[in-house]
Amino acid sequence: MSLDLLVKNASLPDGRIGVDIACSMGQITAVERGIKAEAARVIDAGGRLVAPPFVDSHFHMDATLSLGTPRMNESGTLLEGIALWGELKPLLTVDSVIERALRYCDLAVSQGLLAIRSHVDVCDDALTGVEALLEVKKQVAPYLDLQLVAFPQDGFFRSQTAERNLLRALDMGVDVVGGIPHFERTMADGGRSVRALCEIAAERGLMVDLHCDESDDPLSRHIETLTCETQRLGLQGRVTGSHLTSMHSMDNYYVSKLLPLIAEAGVHAIANPLINITLQGRHDTYPKRRGQTRVPEMRASGITVAFGQDCVMDPWYSMGSGDMLEVASMGMHVAQMTSRDAMRYAFDCVTAHPAKVLGLEGYGLDVGCNADFVLLQAVNPIEAIRLRARRLAVVRRGRVIAESDPALTRLDLAGRPSIVDAASYGPGG
Repeated sequence: MSLDLLVKNASLPDGRIGVDIACSMGQITAVERGIKAEAARVIDAGGRLVAPPFVDSHFHMDATLSLGTPRMNESGTLLEGIALWGELKPLLTVDSVIERALRYCDLAVSQGLLAIRSHVDVCDDALTGVEALLEVKKQVAPYLDLQLVAFPQDGFFRSQTAERNLLRALDMGVDVVGGIPHFERTMADGGRSVRALCEIAAERGLMVDLHCDESDDPLSRHIETLTCETQRLGLQGRVTGSHLTSMHSMDNYYVSKLLPLIAEAGVHAIANPLINITLQGRHDTYPKRRGQTRVPEMRASGITVAFGQDCVMDPWYSMGSGDMLEVASMGMHVAQMTSRDAMRYAFDCVTAHPAKVLGLEGYGLDVGCNADFVLLQAVNPIEAIRLRARRLAVVRRGRVIAESDPALTRLDLAGRPSIVDAASYGPGG
């Protein structure tokens, strides 16, 4: 038997160690100890962690890497970011959006991030971002799965042409129905938009992903409406509520009613820790709200929770590097998920859980899955988060598409030379 790729002596996220992974014809053909076979390439993992690729379930690729154009967000608020994006939109060209997006996709691949769900604004009548990102989706398909959400940034009803443009974008090939009910003029209009958008998705057989209750308002109730519409229209498993930050301000009694409704409807939740902790709580002095939805409570209720990057160097967030381990680390810290089990769950929030949200086929490290994975300079998921572990090899369909050497520091202290590998300091995961 001749293989395309054989990875020897790997540790896996589920705790297995000393495992070999055989890859042929773009698929994983064996995961076991002591595989004896010829291979076009052999990688010795050296006991390090091999994980399925990172997945970003919430991003805005039409805006990425646009920081400073036409100006900076001085207040750091969500609303100034939206206003600034409104100033930037008339300056966009298809070529400029493609150029920025492709640069970001290169960065993503270098970080082992091989699947992204990106919202794309449809409130531009020219649909510049839609045209550009559909082209990007084609170009990156050999090495990255890009799923697009038709996102009416200015409000489905608040913007006069949003409904028409959203339908045009879906006709052009955009994958998912998006929305932003809390940005409509009234709470009632927000509820109407949830119903209308879910009906569009049901009619077309599409998934739904709404920016939902992204505010500090404890009375925002759009996730409640979203769960109701999911049940009414039979959309279970196809609907996602993104952000859900109002839940950090809701009283515990109401949340005790809300969480079972979300779980019963099979609605997924996406927290965006970096941007949530940055944008939310801006009107607070002290005590100051953390800005993230109730991740541990959702986990306990059986709700699928994913973490998203959301923004990288754009009108809303001037930082970011495409590193989903940074996202997992922030999510873990903000939610105080400090048990070993909870930290492993945070790793799942940037791998297996978002893969489920996106409906990715062939994802994972089982036999028959796509041969897509990343070799990390860490021995387990907890250590990977702690170190923001270096990506030693990124594999797509059995081919190494990115690789780097281990990060080692050489010391000479009082005549005692040594080499420090930060990944050798951690306990078992």
